[in-house]
Amino acid sequence: MIPLPAAYSPPDSQDSDVGLLATRIAGLAALIFSGAIFGFFYAWVCSTMWGLDATDPRIAIQAMQAMNASVRNAVFAPAFFGTPFVLWIAALLALHVGRTHAALAFGLGGVIYATGGIILTMTNNVPMNEALGLLTVPTDIAAAQVIWDAYSGTWQVFNVMRTVFSGITLALAGYGLMRL
Repeated sequence: MIPLPAAYSPPDSQDSDVGLLATRIAGLAALIFSGAIFGFFYAWVCSTMWGLDATDPRIAIQAMQAMNASVRNAVFAPAFFGTPFVLWIAALLALHVGRTHAALAFGLGGVIYATGGIILTMTNNVPMNEALGLLTVPTDIAAAQVIWDAYSGTWQVFNVMRTVFSGITLALAGYGLMRL
């Protein structure tokens, strides 16, 4: 055996292992949150709105009013509001353990979702939802069709935009997790 100087102490890999584990857990949480919100918006794109567009506009308006009233809940809120914060926590932890590419991916994902998901929704979809929620559903199908046509097309444009931003966020979270 080679004698080691008295001042030598082996590197404490346990601290770095714990830090990397915490970072990976945060990265996985970022991926799950990003996937949840992307999936939520995506479902509106490829099924919910198409189904509502295909039905009696009076029913579509009532259904949309009910869905908009019910979406403000404790199950939806963490994914909608928490996603950028989970991504930013993962970014900070990745930076702490020296995984710069992962940190950039998580951080950028948080910024993209905050602007293209939350801000876009709060400035476009939510005001439209609130205006629709104040309406009394007309009994006349033609009058309801005019309301629904004015609402649905524009609402869907903004929904597709936030879906794309959320998809980019999900891809960045996946990339960040892979870089860990």
